[in-house]
Amino acid sequence: MNYKDAGVNIDEGNKLVEMIKPIAKKTLTDNVLEGIGGFAALFEIKNYKNPVIVSSTDGVGTKLKIAFMMDKHDTVGIDLVAMCVNDIIVTGAKPLFFLDYFATGKLKSKTAVEVIKGIAEGCKIAGCALIGGETAELPGFYKEGEYDLAGFCVGIAEKEELIDTKSIKEGDAIIGLVSSGIHSNGYSLVRKVFFEKNNFSVKDFIPELGMDLGDALLTPTKIYVKSIEALKGLKIKAMAHITGGGFIDNIPRILRKSIDAKINKGSWEIPAIFELIQRLGDIEEREMYRTFNMGIGMVVIVDSSDVDKALEKLNGMGEKAHVIGEIVEGEGGVIL
Repeated sequence: MNYKDAGVNIDEGNKLVEMIKPIAKKTLTDNVLEGIGGFAALFEIKNYKNPVIVSSTDGVGTKLKIAFMMDKHDTVGIDLVAMCVNDIIVTGAKPLFFLDYFATGKLKSKTAVEVIKGIAEGCKIAGCALIGGETAELPGFYKEGEYDLAGFCVGIAEKEELIDTKSIKEGDAIIGLVSSGIHSNGYSLVRKVFFEKNNFSVKDFIPELGMDLGDALLTPTKIYVKSIEALKGLKIKAMAHITGGGFIDNIPRILRKSIDAKINKGSWEIPAIFELIQRLGDIEEREMYRTFNMGIGMVVIVDSSDVDKALEKLNGMGEKAHVIGEIVEGEGGVIL
């Protein structure tokens, strides 16, 4: 017997690496000394006096199930990058480089390359280099045609430029940056609502959404790196990436126990996809705000005197941003 008889095709893996190299090369910066192909990637740190390394890891979750149902794999890589880099930037850091982990039962280079193309696209949007990763072929571990993804991002910041959330005070403004849709959280509930309870197909055209359901559900997570970079020069007191846990669990991560975030729900337009999920699933409002981003993917807290400048800078980047609330006296929670 040989390894291929056991279900692992080394030649297919080597073929994939060669296919990936030109895709990753388009994302590389001058700091990359050695990228994909070696045992480890090398990245040189330049022009920092007191650098702090910031890291993040995440996955795409069961949104991948929609990609399998659609047999469409070129967008989930963007989600993978977004979930990591959006976590990096809330610290005040900028992403430097990205690595991925792609695991499947039987490696199919065509599918894997589509996924990697999405990862490379996400890296280009975020301004970071795709410098390595791992492809794992695990026979019998995954269903036919399925795979899993994990992403790993490293960023950097000058120590004195890290965001200090202790400066948040009552009266500070909460600015919300709109999301592109569901992003990459809550898909276990999404699938239960649409496919188990209401028997939808990914090919069903949904008038409220103006597109097929599957296309709406695969809309990539928005990457906020360049929009947040545009705020440089303003004092950002805190940021929160609205992911799993929605408003209810994410915003308190940046609050002291003596203050609350008061969110004014009518201050932005709730995307139709969330209204549809709530109605079809008969879901309580607070549960919606604890599971989904409800149309706001990133929250930025600034002094009330800086609101106009912040909105001007964000709008200049083509970002749709709204003042969605303020900081009030409280107990470290969220008031809807």
